[in-house]
Amino acid sequence: MPASRRSPPLAATPALKGRAAPIDPGTAETDAHAGRAATRGRGSVYAAYTLGFLTLISAFNYLDRAVLGLALPLIKREMLVSDTALGLASGLAFALFYSLLGVPIAWVADRWSRRNIIAIGFGLWSVMTTVTGFVGNIWQLAGARFLMGAGEACGVAPSNAMIADLYPQGRRTLALAILGTASSLAFIFFYPLIGWVGQHRGWRAMFMVSGVPGFVLAVAFVLTVREPARGGRGVGRVPDIASPSSVIRFLLASPTYLLILLGSTFMGASVYAGSTWNATFLTRVHHLSLAETAASIGPLQGLCGGAGILLGGFLTDALGRRDERWLLRLPAMACLLAAPAEALFLLGRGRLAWMIGFGLMSFFALAHQAPIFAAAMSTARARMRAVAISMLVLVSGLLGQIAGPLLVGLLDDQLHASLGNSAVRYSLLLVAACLFAASLAFFSAIGHFARDRERAAGA
Repeated sequence: MPASRRSPPLAATPALKGRAAPIDPGTAETDAHAGRAATRGRGSVYAAYTLGFLTLISAFNYLDRAVLGLALPLIKREMLVSDTALGLASGLAFALFYSLLGVPIAWVADRWSRRNIIAIGFGLWSVMTTVTGFVGNIWQLAGARFLMGAGEACGVAPSNAMIADLYPQGRRTLALAILGTASSLAFIFFYPLIGWVGQHRGWRAMFMVSGVPGFVLAVAFVLTVREPARGGRGVGRVPDIASPSSVIRFLLASPTYLLILLGSTFMGASVYAGSTWNATFLTRVHHLSLAETAASIGPLQGLCGGAGILLGGFLTDALGRRDERWLLRLPAMACLLAAPAEALFLLGRGRLAWMIGFGLMSFFALAHQAPIFAAAMSTARARMRAVAISMLVLVSGLLGQIAGPLLVGLLDDQLHASLGNSAVRYSLLLVAACLFAASLAFFSAIGHFARDRERAAGA
């Protein structure tokens, strides 16, 4: 949009003095553009189809990533390796490519077809998931995870950027929340099936069943989904293409974005540590079989996590129309409540107690993602959105995904001599500590958000 037709800065709008700016000031031109797009048949129905397909792809992303955590007890029994080695293979090997390639792939996605990038990545990570079922030692397992991370690096940031252009800002957080329910779909429908396969056909069959469907879906995605126009549904203008270094400098100059990076790192450590070691915890401490573990925590995490994601997105959109700070306030409150719930899951003695704790933790912890992604993209310009998300993935991956599983494995090996199989219960308390630290970071970002969002809009 030309500078002369830009809306006045949020802080300068008389009606907004004395309180935070609304989440979507909009402009007449942007609204008109969105209305014309809808009447041309590119509105709600097609946007819903694209969102649904992206959610399905993301569900396989979560499944292919989580199946290793479910298979770890069987892999340890066959390969006779330490928990530290398993933590490295599950965390470091995957995170290196997944995180490091995320930013350059996102920069390309902000300039080339995001649809094609997602399809290529989907095909690659499906191949490597299948290949994991044929590995013969821990080094081959690490190599398969290494290349699988390269494929999955093509998924998260381009998908979120596509949704940002498909939905106006007043509906964007809910749309991102629907994408976030992909983990719930994976745990409700796919996780118990994979657990049954592992119980009756072995851990290798788990990876083959998880990977093969991705080939067909990747082709269908290319054939049925179009690349959306950029910037038509966002605030502010679409600036000229910037260099990668200037994009990164712009984002890192935002205090809000830096604090979101910090909070996302702690959340990454908590989420990845839990997904890697929860099955081992239930197997060692509560003596559940592989099938029982998948059938109990899979649907529970799916239902409670999905409810938290959707309610978080709905509440953020509703409350954010009056006060934009809810994009950060709600995730901060949710992470704060998730910490004691995680402690109840780990320290609860009876089945009812630890299941309640796990359900509450899943509800609160997963509610943060959609608002945080929306807040991060609000601090970025239109052609910086994929990079903004990819940098969150980079930092939470390199630090959170590597440190979370690895530190839990190291602590478990150190405590095992004195605590035996119960050691994993106490090493996993690291998850609760990370949830609390993430809450503090998100609370700290609230005071900077309105100013940083105006900066991104060009005000």
